[in-house]
Amino acid sequence: MEIHQVTHQLILTSRLEDLGHLPVKVLKSVSGGTAVALDPIGCKVGEWVFTIANSAARTASGDDRFLTDLTISGIIDNWPLDVDKD
Repeated sequence: MEIHQVTHQLILTSRLEDLGHLPVKVLKSVSGGTAVALDPIGCKVGEWVFTIANSAARTASGDDRFLTDLTISGIIDNWPLDVDKD
């Protein structure tokens, strides 16, 4: 799992039936990288989330037929950003 912040929602036309009809969100990782993930839980822009990657992402999306390798799995309600790193 990784922590990301939702930056915006992609508006797209799916040409693959197995992608499903879930929203697709653009995410920024804690290290500054950009990723795209299916969002089965309805996140809002600015929220911090955790994601599940690789083959487990299909299961986390709610349907193993969805073609994804990254799925948003939960919204982080409280995450103190100023905690010292060990």
